[in-house]
Amino acid sequence: MSGTQTVSPMLNKTMKFILRSPLHGMLSKYLTLITFTGRKSGQSYTTPVSYSQQDDLVTIFTHANWWKNLQGGAPVSLRLHWREFQGLEEPIAEDKQTVAAELTSHLQKSPFDARFNDVTIDEHGNPDSGDVAQAVQTVAMIRVRLN
Repeated sequence: MSGTQTVSPMLNKTMKFILRSPLHGMLSKYLTLITFTGRKSGQSYTTPVSYSQQDDLVTIFTHANWWKNLQGGAPVSLRLHWREFQGLEEPIAEDKQTVAAELTSHLQKSPFDARFNDVTIDEHGNPDSGDVAQAVQTVAMIRVRLN
């Protein structure tokens, strides 16, 4: 994660509070809470993440290491628009070309995330392809199929 911006624990805590409150509408179009179980600890963890959704498929990108708990089709829950959904994590795409295409699409829908991926957005709302190619070297893509 060379120059990518990280999110402070205090901001994560604030986002969790808002997404669980009646004020969620301010954020829930672009942010969701993902809850998963730690592989080694067995503890439940919840973290706010940005997402894109098409039908029953939710796509999440992260630079953090929590995604490693999801390897192997782990069950997760997502809080989307103040409702809980269960789903199964689908394998993280290792194909960098696929990840780049998905990240480009995600950033077109949610350009706010560009700064967290060191991607420049042009005046037409298109992510810079060179920046995206660089970003996919350190980003993990998680797909969750909702039940």
